[in-house]
Amino acid sequence: MNSEQNPPELIVSGLLVVPGHPPERGEVHVANGTIVAVIAGSTADSHGVARIDAGRALVFPGAIDCHVHSGSHQGEGITALTRSAAAGGVTTVVDMPYDAVGPVDSTEAMQEKIARLSDEAVVDVALLATVRPDAGAGDVAPLVEAGAAGFKLSTFCTDAYRFPRVSGAQFLDVLAAVRDSSSVVLVHAEAEDVIKPRIDEARASGDTSPRAHCRSRPPVSETAAVLTALEYARATDARLHLCHLSLPRSVDLVRRAVEEGVHATSETCPHYLVFCDEDMDRLGGRLKINPPVRSAEDRDAMWGRVLNGAIDVVSSDHAPWPLSYKTKENIFDNHSGAPGVETLFAIVAGGIFARGGSAGDVARLLSDGPARLFGLNNSKGSLEVGKDADMVFFDPDAAFVVDEAKLHSNAGWSPYHGLNLSGRVTMAISRGEVVYDGSEVVGAPGRGRLLQPGRPHAANAAAKGDSDG
Repeated sequence: MNSEQNPPELIVSGLLVVPGHPPERGEVHVANGTIVAVIAGSTADSHGVARIDAGRALVFPGAIDCHVHSGSHQGEGITALTRSAAAGGVTTVVDMPYDAVGPVDSTEAMQEKIARLSDEAVVDVALLATVRPDAGAGDVAPLVEAGAAGFKLSTFCTDAYRFPRVSGAQFLDVLAAVRDSSSVVLVHAEAEDVIKPRIDEARASGDTSPRAHCRSRPPVSETAAVLTALEYARATDARLHLCHLSLPRSVDLVRRAVEEGVHATSETCPHYLVFCDEDMDRLGGRLKINPPVRSAEDRDAMWGRVLNGAIDVVSSDHAPWPLSYKTKENIFDNHSGAPGVETLFAIVAGGIFARGGSAGDVARLLSDGPARLFGLNNSKGSLEVGKDADMVFFDPDAAFVVDEAKLHSNAGWSPYHGLNLSGRVTMAISRGEVVYDGSEVVGAPGRGRLLQPGRPHAANAAAKGDSDG
């Protein structure tokens, strides 16, 4: 831990989760929203310095949810999303580009979204861009300059306008262009030519019950697309991130590629760690997600890969559809995705501790890993001097039951409703400011800042001023 450097304005004390150490009593000293010292033990009271004691809670670096959709439905928006994030201990979100008003695939669309963020965000936000199906690699550099933290592509067409499929040639071109900008490409990896005929066959035969969604997207529809994307990354020497992997084999394919020199990372989501295909019978369209939830054996094996370090990050894939979009009798008539940013930290941390994992595992998957993935680790991801004073207090002994009526997303529902969780978030601090006090979100819309990879903090502040789900 580090000794005192500058006079603090705030001292946070508790069981600190810092790199290379087991949780131990200490203090985080904060000035101007930045960590100026991390000290073991405690210091004498300083007159005029505000103090916050986490009590029995662990003090983690603020979580980063690197896969959220604020705009896939206009009823959510940045304010509701980031309020929900704050209440869940998420102090940074990475927002997907597939918005209902139109995809973020131009500098004009990026600038418009940054302007909304400046007025509406409660916590800090990084924004992803995408490219039009008819666009070339020339669009990449202007979007990076405009503020894109990375690019999202899909091998499956969810919506021809909002969430289109890219061709193999375009995928390769974008990877090459992004490589030259030191950015990253994220991919929704599902093989459309496997899935679409199966959906058509199911509809024609009347096989439209909830589990038909799982049958229409067999494991090979994911693994084949993962393999293709990895080969594209190998060919271009570009950085690739595989989103929302549902299968242990998909994770293993990524790890094997990494061992062979491919620059690839992997992600899974809480729904693949909590649910299995049998839960579709109970939850129906509420649990319709792409890729689908898998077998109980796959779910348990994914936990094993979370704990052994094979998976790089866990994200929510927060997709806040209104319940009316999720409750149709024909499973294929429902939208895919579910809200989850507010429950992310408690589900993952509680699940890791219950399976013998460590606080370091939690920080790696929810803070440090996402920060490194998007080049935000100059200011985010760990409790270290010089980084933003983003913290989440988590009490592993404070069990609670998820109540969808108390969540902050405008969706108003959760697939995790009624789930018993072992541990809860008791406070969230963003850049030295309490944004969630354990019962209410107290951070104001507009205080959140735009984050860009590798940019110094001052540049983030300037950017704020200028300006499937």
